[in-house]
Amino acid sequence: MLVDDLPARAALLEQALRDQQFEVVARLATAAGLADEVARLEPDVIIIDIDSPDRDTLEHMASLHRDNPRPVVMFAGERETATIERAVRAGVSAYIVDGLNPGRVRTIVDVAIARFREYQALRRELEETRTQLADRKQIDRAKALLMRHRKMSEEAAYKAMRKMAMDRGQRLPEVAANIIDVFDLSEE
Repeated sequence: MLVDDLPARAALLEQALRDQQFEVVARLATAAGLADEVARLEPDVIIIDIDSPDRDTLEHMASLHRDNPRPVVMFAGERETATIERAVRAGVSAYIVDGLNPGRVRTIVDVAIARFREYQALRRELEETRTQLADRKQIDRAKALLMRHRKMSEEAAYKAMRKMAMDRGQRLPEVAANIIDVFDLSEE
């Protein structure tokens, strides 16, 4: 998907992309409505050619990055560090200054896709780690409740929770949440 507010420049970029065997599924004049078009067309990559990314464009990018992430290449004339940082925070995978060199299009897109995939993998890993930590805290809290209220050792509390999980066909964090709920209700 190509976003460019200047038709002549967009035509040059579109031709450069086609020369590199890319298919341009849509050409938009602005980033307004970008999220809807991305959801509808599901492009592999979004390429934005803009003189200077404004606040609205970056907000559209951030929304897209949050809700329907895609690799984004931004060709821009703005070389200010703060603007580049805002663009990267908004989800731009590659920010290219000084215009388009048609011979470099394939490499730039390939790098943007690779960076995007790496970022997504790190994002998934972080989310999994957060979930594991939250699960661990919940299990520890449930064990502590069993130890205090049922006068069990830590090992006995853990074994009881594991047995309950196996008997019920549940994951240990689910059993821990149920235990916490039961003790929370009894203390009310």
